[in-house]
Amino acid sequence: MNIFGVGLPEVTVILILALLIFGPKKLPELGKQLGKTLKSLKKASNEFQNEIDQVINEADKEESPKSIESNQTNEINKEKIDSENKNLPNKENSNN
Repeated sequence: MNIFGVGLPEVTVILILALLIFGPKKLPELGKQLGKTLKSLKKASNEFQNEIDQVINEADKEESPKSIESNQTNEINKEKIDSENKNLPNKENSNN
C-alpha cells in the first residue's frame, strides 16, 4: 500500500499520533469532516473542469463556420486569379 509516497508503516504512525492527540471520541468526527471537505473539493474541481470544457467547445463551434467561410473565400479568389491568368496571355497575344 503506497499512498502519496507514504507506505503502510508511515500511515500507521500517523494514525496512532492522531489517536493520541485528538482522542478516540474526536477522531471519527475529524474523519467525517475530512471526507466532506474532500468531497466538496472534488465537486468544485469537476464543475470547474466542465466549465472549461464548455468554453473550449463553444470556441471550436465558433471557429468552424469561420474557417469554412474563409476556405470558400480562398477558393473563389483562387478561381478568379486562375481565370485572370488564363485571360492574360490571350490579351497579350491579341495586342501583338
